[in-house]
Amino acid sequence: MSAVRLALRALRLRLLGPDKELVGTDQFGNKYYRVPQHERRAGQIIPERRFVEAINRQAYQYQMGDFPTEWEAWIRKKRKDPPTIEEILRNENFREEMKQKIKDVSEKDKLLQAKEYKEGLVAQPAHTHIKGHASAPYYGKKEPLPDPTSTASTFQPGSWMPPGSGGSQNK
Repeated sequence: MSAVRLALRALRLRLLGPDKELVGTDQFGNKYYRVPQHERRAGQIIPERRFVEAINRQAYQYQMGDFPTEWEAWIRKKRKDPPTIEEILRNENFREEMKQKIKDVSEKDKLLQAKEYKEGLVAQPAHTHIKGHASAPYYGKKEPLPDPTSTASTFQPGSWMPPGSGGSQNK
């Protein structure tokens, strides 16, 4: 290179910093770049910068999963080296296997629960009535609750029986 070209390159490097370098591309077509750490003219150290040029450039159209987890970790500097396509595919296969195993275990558990309910080994789950702000019919209205009663002055230990058990009750 000529001396003028080298001087211009050095000046550009000092003023603007180094060029971005392509590090890799994912299976979706997104391109990942880095700008290495460099020193500005005033002596200021600019840290390494990592970024992605997305295939879909409209921010409001991004969805979860548009960028592989491994590349996101690299961009956020959670990992030093960029991922390889083999690593990404291996991890994706592992995640799919885990999803299938979870689905199988869940189905097996549902069958076991149904069997236990049928045999009477486990009680059916109770369906509770939600009261308060979470129940739509009563939202914003006064709830139809009975007035609370106290048994503090008449309570005798061992005398209380659950309602509907046929025994006597103290109120």
